Amino acid sequence: MAGRTVRVGGLPADLPPDRVADKLTIHFLRSRNGGGEIADVQVLAGSQACALITFEAPEVAQRILKAKQHVLSVGGKEYPLEVTAHDAELHPDEVARNRQLLP
Repeated sequence: MAGRTVRVGGLPADLPPDRVADKLTIHFLRSRNGGGEIADVQVLAGSQACALITFEAPEVAQRILKAKQHVLSVGGKEYPLEVTAHDAELHPDEVARNRQLLP
């Protein structure tokens, strides 16, 4: 899945994860947003909730990463999204877990 997955931060905290996943799917399917076919969307809860979106083709993920900004509109509110390559950084919980595994 390397190269096809992006990490999305800045998610609306006031919406249930399944609704956030639906809104992200709609946003990132649209060609005007640089999107394309999506293989999987996972919303990860936590203090800094994020989503992992895996696209069918790595070219789509690259277009998404090159876009200057993504804004998710939900119910008249706008949420600026932070989109990064998934393999470029670990989620804070993953960093903590990895530290616990060290001798």
